Amino acid sequence: MSAAIERVVTHGTFSLDGGTWDVENNVWIVGDTREVLVIDPAHDAASIAKVVGDREVTAIVCTHAHNDHINAAPELAERTGAPVFLHLDDRLLWRQVHPDRGPDGYLSDARRLKVAGTELVVLHTPGHTFGAVSLYAPEMGVVFTGDTLFAGGPGATGRSYSDFTSIIRSIRDRLLVLPPDTQVLTGHGEATTVGIEAPHLQEWIDRGH
Repeated sequence: MSAAIERVVTHGTFSLDGGTWDVENNVWIVGDTREVLVIDPAHDAASIAKVVGDREVTAIVCTHAHNDHINAAPELAERTGAPVFLHLDDRLLWRQVHPDRGPDGYLSDARRLKVAGTELVVLHTPGHTFGAVSLYAPEMGVVFTGDTLFAGGPGATGRSYSDFTSIIRSIRDRLLVLPPDTQVLTGHGEATTVGIEAPHLQEWIDRGH
């Protein structure tokens, strides 16, 4: 069986710089009937583990280290025995949430992760956070963008460890160069495609300034 994608929507809060907001997160599960990879384990490890079932979890991958994308990672790792991966540049954000438990390994640009015969390529896409990454699965025609690119524009950059110029550069040079029919699966909200978003780049730049 070829790899498929499942979405689990979890509910919780996002906290940074003294503020807290209610959020819904997309947790993505990529794999087949035997093994899966989990992207952005948010809020509710039990619900994620229930969907995983008795399948092997080969890796837990965090697109960035905001608390709402990593708060369930240690518990899910304990439940499944899977390693947790994050980009090194987000280690300070991680420590704010999990000071006593680090990731099991660090992601780097162009690293390849394999699950159920499918390869996901790590794209370092800083801006929303310094260590934000996207995961591109060319065989599936999908890119998981975390909070870097949404339907309607880039992720927020008005808080600590973020930078607007960097996120625009990441979107322009790493994401919008992918095939136009590439499906963009985001950290919150609904999916979009590279072709839908690409024409609006200049609007985002103008709005950001």
